[in-house]
Amino acid sequence: MLRLLNTKDSIISALEDRVEDIQLAHGRSLELGKKTLIMGILNVTPDSFSDGGRFFDPNYAVEHALQMVEDGADIIDVGGASSRPDSIMVDENEEIRRILPVIEKLAEKGVLLSVDTFRARVAEEALAQGAHLINDIGNFEMDPELLKVLCKWQAPVVLMHNRMQVKPGEVYDDLVADIILDLEQSIARAVAAGLPEERIIVDPGLGFGKTPGENRLLLKRLQDFRSMGRPLLIGASRKNFIGRTLNLEIEERLEGSLAAVVIAIMNGADIVRVHDVKESARVARMTDAVRLENG
Repeated sequence: MLRLLNTKDSIISALEDRVEDIQLAHGRSLELGKKTLIMGILNVTPDSFSDGGRFFDPNYAVEHALQMVEDGADIIDVGGASSRPDSIMVDENEEIRRILPVIEKLAEKGVLLSVDTFRARVAEEALAQGAHLINDIGNFEMDPELLKVLCKWQAPVVLMHNRMQVKPGEVYDDLVADIILDLEQSIARAVAAGLPEERIIVDPGLGFGKTPGENRLLLKRLQDFRSMGRPLLIGASRKNFIGRTLNLEIEERLEGSLAAVVIAIMNGADIVRVHDVKESARVARMTDAVRLENG
């Protein structure tokens, strides 16, 4: 299933042939290709690496989500369990307790909702409450039952590469080719289970089992992932590799995050997952204006 591009013309063709409608749960759809879509991060947690605790209260979370929509977010990605390094993962009951009130209120207001979870039961509850797609950091490995839930609902999934078992000092044989192969194998597994390939978005997984240099290389070579024929999501916002590159703490990483947004869009990203929605939406509009310029 691995389809690597090997000519300049095929790369250009893959980048230009981008318009696609992805059918979501509950009769909604997501139009990709006309502009870069902004996914706003909503952490309903006390311990997420960047904004943990700020939106733990459901009322504050809903208010912040609606502000992100006003600021330009096309999708709100709700997460109830922190995946930051060294965090202690809460149990699924607590994760559900955190996110369901927020999902219910936002769904009532017509907000397009993604749920950041790898757990099958959490996904089931979230989709039943009105969520439209699932953002899986586990690559179907952290809870094998998740794929059954996705097939039941025919819900799209963001399939993120996550090779967390790579230890410090270990290396990929070929970073980009290895990640593409891992993702292609997961896509094949999903299709075999009954989830159409057309409902899969891929994410190379910046910050998950990669060094700062490898993360930068993935941004630089993002065009290579267009060979998979699936929409691309990139989540670089405020991540450690930006801090390590610029020697900056989390609260000082806005400019580095915006630079990553520009690089990702110019190299083929369809969706960017960000904390700073207003700034990222403006940067994305300007970048799209350059990228799509035909004159």
